[in-house]
Amino acid sequence: MRRTTLATILAVALALAVPAGASALTVYAATSLTNVFPAMDKGPTYSFGGSNTLQLQIERGAPADVFASASPTEAQTLFREGLCTRPVTFAINRLVLLIPNDNPGNVTSVYSLRSGGRRLSIGTAGVPIGAYTRALMKRLRLSSILSSNTVSQQTNVGQVSSQVALGAADAGFVYYTDGLAVKDRTKMISLPKWSQPPVRYQICAVRRGGADTSGAQAFIRKVTGKAGRAALKGYGFGLPPRK
Repeated sequence: MRRTTLATILAVALALAVPAGASALTVYAATSLTNVFPAMDKGPTYSFGGSNTLQLQIERGAPADVFASASPTEAQTLFREGLCTRPVTFAINRLVLLIPNDNPGNVTSVYSLRSGGRRLSIGTAGVPIGAYTRALMKRLRLSSILSSNTVSQQTNVGQVSSQVALGAADAGFVYYTDGLAVKDRTKMISLPKWSQPPVRYQICAVRRGGADTSGAQAFIRKVTGKAGRAALKGYGFGLPPRK
């Protein structure tokens, strides 16, 4: 009888300690944040991908608690739709031209691409890296390189950097931080500062039934706080001014 009572007490205690349905915070984030977010906080469940794809998933009811996009467009759209809190900018980045170490395409600058005949990897128009790339090419008056080279379009920046690192592309446009992630197999070519579009990352707490609102806000505070900013800087991201 005593054993039965003790077992019952323990069962009740465990039930009170771990609420039914409790689960880890779910963070949907841009592919370029794949390394830095888990280094910042290993607790959440992460889903990384193209910001536009993640936005669509959230609009369709995906169980995200936090959304971090590689451009303001996606987060601001969710905010206007009432699906997330007001987004805040937490990091900045810049574009580089990535080439394999052996440089089979003999690419020495972005202007090398004007002669054509190379395998070029870029993001699709709908994903932030694709939109930024097209804006940069327009500023450089190099939009014609999309027709003079063999172009492979990818749905996230990780696919672009992987293609270049594996030698499946002669060059690709990626974020500086993604270039760092594959620096053992690739080289980065700088792009003119004046041609760079403003690359800003924004984060917000998702509004949906059952969302972990307090956990989301705590995660956002961590990302925008001292430790988060230090982690972002360590992985090569730029930082917006503190407010």
